[in-house]
Amino acid sequence: MRPNLVRRTLVTTAALGLALATAPAVAHAKPVPDADSPVKVGLTVQGPDGVLFKGQIKTKGHSVTTVTGGTHKCDGTNGSANPSAVPTPTAALDDAAKKKHFTWDGTWYASFDDFSVDTIKNVSGGGAAYWSISVNGTPTPVGGCQFKLKAGDQVAFTWTSF
Repeated sequence: MRPNLVRRTLVTTAALGLALATAPAVAHAKPVPDADSPVKVGLTVQGPDGVLFKGQIKTKGHSVTTVTGGTHKCDGTNGSANPSAVPTPTAALDDAAKKKHFTWDGTWYASFDDFSVDTIKNVSGGGAAYWSISVNGTPTPVGGCQFKLKAGDQVAFTWTSF
């Protein structure tokens, strides 16, 4: 009977020791912030004849649907650009279009895992121009569904001729 008592004592002591060793880690764990929390950014859409839209938009990464491109994620994880969902320029354009009731369209390119913006407010680049994307005055090095926005960023979609 004595070996069973010793075994139970050892198992109980080990379990209690493990519980006490992990308790402080659980008690002091900090919440992980939501990487895709909405941010407020400035958005300007500059067409060939002037400003088509200018305003502040609250945005976060999300799926985007266009007539030409269909529905695809546009949350910064595109092309493995970011490890988790983040706000993006194209998501900001999509949110502005929904909130301010204007249209935009884009072609989806699976090889880039991103949209190419073709038309905003019925202004198309056609064969002579395209919609360039810049953040804080610098062209984005990746697509509009891959670039991570921060609160206060200034996003511009600019009609640019070749």
